[in-house]
Amino acid sequence: MGSLMRNPVLQLNNSFEPLRIIPVRRALVLLSKGKATVEVHSDKEIYPCVFLPVVIRLKEYRHVPIRMQIVSRKNIYMRDQYKCQYCGERFRSEDLTLDHIIPRAQGGRSTWENLVACCRRDNHRKADRTPEQASMKLIRRPLPANIHTSRFILKAMGSEVKEWAPYLYHDSAGDERFVAR
Repeated sequence: MGSLMRNPVLQLNNSFEPLRIIPVRRALVLLSKGKATVEVHSDKEIYPCVFLPVVIRLKEYRHVPIRMQIVSRKNIYMRDQYKCQYCGERFRSEDLTLDHIIPRAQGGRSTWENLVACCRRDNHRKADRTPEQASMKLIRRPLPANIHTSRFILKAMGSEVKEWAPYLYHDSAGDERFVAR
């Protein structure tokens, strides 16, 4: 049962807008207090006739203020989907580093637009040079922080949970913007 309590649960607003990913334990508290309902559950029974929630929806609409997402190592890794932005390989977080596109030695700052996830090998190869100076090419330019940044991170985190697909998807134009149902 302990490992089941670490499963992620997608929390939706009353309007079906994805808000965040929460631990099962928090989801169960919201359900037991009557503040949320189960939209999707798994086939894993945690108590008699109580199944592990996968998606929950709040009963009352929660106003979410527009705020800028905090620049952090974890948020950069999630935005870049744990892929090195030079070689494109996926890594565990402990095998990644942050790379300043314009190095700090050349006046680069720690901003959304200047930080990317990078494997140790490529970070060492690039060193204190710009990608152009090191003859390296970024897979894609980093997304700046805006109203959709936290939603993009949410989508990146939930891309491997198939039950979340109806709530997180790309729009028909195929761009990388997050679109909610």
